[in-house]
Amino acid sequence: MTDRHAPGRGELTAQAGFGSWRGRAAFVLLLAALVALTVVFGLRSVAAAYPMWIVAPGALFAAIGLIALFGLMAGFFQFGAGTNERSFFDGLTDALPDAIVVTDARSRAVYANAAYLKLAAAAGTGRLVGMDVLFAGFPEFSAPVYQLSQAILDGRGEMRELRLAPGSPAPCALPDRPVWIRLSARPIKGENAAYRLWRLENISDDRARQEQAFSRLQFIITYLDNAPAGFFSTLRDGHVDYINATLAQWLGMDMAQAQGSNLTLPDILGESGARQISGVEARPGSAVTESFSLDLRNAVDGSLLPVQVIHHVDYDAEGIPAPSRTLVIPRSLAGSAGGGRAEISAPRLSRFINNAPIGIAEIDKDGAIQMANAAFIDLSQKARRGAALSSAIIEAERPALQQALAAALSGEGSLHRVEATVEGEKQRTVLFSFTRLASEDDTAVVFALDKTESKALEVQLAQSQKMLAVGQLASGIAHDFNNVLTPIIGFADLLLARMRPTDPAFADVMNIKQNANRAANLVRQLLAFSRKQTLQPKVHVLTEALSDLGNLLGRVLGEKVELRIAHDRELGLVLVDIHQFEQVIINLAVNARDAMPNGGALMVRTYNVYEEASRSIAPHLMPPGEYVGCDVEDTGSGIPPAIRDKIWEPFFSTKDVGKGTGLGLSTVYGIVKQTGGFIFCDSEVGKGTTFRIFLPRYYPQKSTEPVVEEKAAEPPKRSDYTGKERILLVEDEDAVRAFALRALTSRGYTVVEADSGESALERIAEEEKGFDLIISDVVMPEMDGPKLLRELRKRGNTTKFIFVSGYPGEEFEKDLEGHSDYSFMPKPFSLKQLVEKVKEAMES
Repeated sequence: MTDRHAPGRGELTAQAGFGSWRGRAAFVLLLAALVALTVVFGLRSVAAAYPMWIVAPGALFAAIGLIALFGLMAGFFQFGAGTNERSFFDGLTDALPDAIVVTDARSRAVYANAAYLKLAAAAGTGRLVGMDVLFAGFPEFSAPVYQLSQAILDGRGEMRELRLAPGSPAPCALPDRPVWIRLSARPIKGENAAYRLWRLENISDDRARQEQAFSRLQFIITYLDNAPAGFFSTLRDGHVDYINATLAQWLGMDMAQAQGSNLTLPDILGESGARQISGVEARPGSAVTESFSLDLRNAVDGSLLPVQVIHHVDYDAEGIPAPSRTLVIPRSLAGSAGGGRAEISAPRLSRFINNAPIGIAEIDKDGAIQMANAAFIDLSQKARRGAALSSAIIEAERPALQQALAAALSGEGSLHRVEATVEGEKQRTVLFSFTRLASEDDTAVVFALDKTESKALEVQLAQSQKMLAVGQLASGIAHDFNNVLTPIIGFADLLLARMRPTDPAFADVMNIKQNANRAANLVRQLLAFSRKQTLQPKVHVLTEALSDLGNLLGRVLGEKVELRIAHDRELGLVLVDIHQFEQVIINLAVNARDAMPNGGALMVRTYNVYEEASRSIAPHLMPPGEYVGCDVEDTGSGIPPAIRDKIWEPFFSTKDVGKGTGLGLSTVYGIVKQTGGFIFCDSEVGKGTTFRIFLPRYYPQKSTEPVVEEKAAEPPKRSDYTGKERILLVEDEDAVRAFALRALTSRGYTVVEADSGESALERIAEEEKGFDLIISDVVMPEMDGPKLLRELRKRGNTTKFIFVSGYPGEEFEKDLEGHSDYSFMPKPFSLKQLVEKVKEAMES
């Protein structure tokens, strides 16, 4: 190997030495030339003064000294220290079993150890080359060598491992077995140049040991897979990391499915079992082992396998769980303490507990949950095994709960009940019943019944009954008030008709009439709240209706409140009594104005609501469908949550005494509900309130015909309300009858009175001339108005008929099916309204 004609390390060393001293030698030669010139010029001056035989020997010895000095400086001559150092490093690299070669920046080999020289000789290379050239003819090395070369160019070192098949022509391969090698390269920075260190290691022995360990691990996994018990492990997110073949077989899964990355805890234990296992209180820095009695379901035939699950979880210092280790043992193998029938009944009892619709848990003397079924864990995220039951209860109700538990543990009575509020994403009202199964037990069993929905229903039922009672009361009061107000308003009109504005009593009578009208408006609000007012629904587009209302709203709101109205394009049709709907908007606007004493903005917005969007508005209150929405939004003070549920109640008001009746919002609610719509309130204190109204969208039956908005027919303007016709007036209220009699006779009509239906029939039978019009009250003793009409029609009497009543017209329409030849006038009515209605009926 040290032959000069073969690649030798001495040649490489000389090359390396020369290369490393190349820069220094140039400098030394330049210095030597300068010194030589100086000597030449000096000798010339000396030769002129001394004989040549003296000068010549001195010059020769000086030249030899200079050459030796500069050769030593350039490194061309070295003595014992440098040679020994090189020999030491040569021996050190030769002792390494790995093949090492050093190349320069041009990929030329400048140094190699004995292992590499042996490898190069085996490859038949006649000169020393780098590994990229040595393995250029072997496909296995092409990619790794290229990748390592690119890494060196980027200034980093890397390694690659590759397998040489038995009999490969590569110089480091073996004929009878595969060889694993690790090829690495890394850059080396010298003083004046950069080099690259290439290294080739034979790692076949390491791989053999790894393969042996892996084979052993495969045997161990096989033992675990085929163990007579099930085993699985889950990650902290609930995904199953491993499941053995035994458990997969019990569950009816193939191993490909069982080892899939999408398998979760409920896929193995079911939803109920997964909730129970997950409902274990974390213990930071410690381990938790719990046992559960569950039923596994086979995915193929649906059969149930009763098992005992032993679940172990380690927690770090922050309470984060490590992958769990869970053992699953069939209860038939685990056995039971009772034997015989108990071995059969225990699984069934476990099923009863785990699948019970009420929560069942076992509580120790310290109040900690020892066992809990799925329904109990679902009550709260804090209701976990190992946690205190009181931690799931609001703080104010914990003493009562702990007192009931203590009473149960002391054996005082059989069952101790306490109702408490459970904390969670949504608070729940739960009835806890504590008992002790046996006198020697130091634990109590608690049954938890969720009463949240039943409590809400109780509140709603009580509220509904209260509203119904108030509505019935309001309806009855309204009827009586209308009978009282009708003569007050009527006689005031009679007095005003005989007075001049300059009369001293004119203002007093006017005040009487105005206050009577205010009382009549209050009665209408009561009827609207009880949803028993008379509505005249027609097809409308809210765009035009609200645009006409804009001027009135502006006056209602005042100058401090800005009014904005916006409408959707192609707004749908609605079937409403537009006058009543305008009253709804006005009432909401008045409330908004009062909530913005310092000014603000009121936005009235209409839009279409399609069926898909309606499903998310109020799923439990408003059925899905197409609606026309109307939002009334203000920027006022908002409504506190404590009173938000009371705003629809009649006579409830936050205003000072004398500044509000408390019927505004209840009237709004009644009108919207009577129209078939829905109204909701969204409010935030300090930001404002939005009332959202949803009216059912109306589609005409004949969609091909153009839809024209129906407007209420305006009565023809008349100046003559007198007449000479004969009128029968049937009214049981003396004051109302007296006013109507005077009003009609003053206009020229001949009026005959009757105080009941029976007396009306008698008057009709007595009068030979008959009557041109009958005006009858609806509600009368013995024979009411509808019965009178039916009786007259049976007798062939076709006289025109006008009903008057303090109740809405819809109340008696069901009693007049088949009869539509009548008119209706609600009480209270004024003098003008009475004579106009009579004239209209006479001319119809």
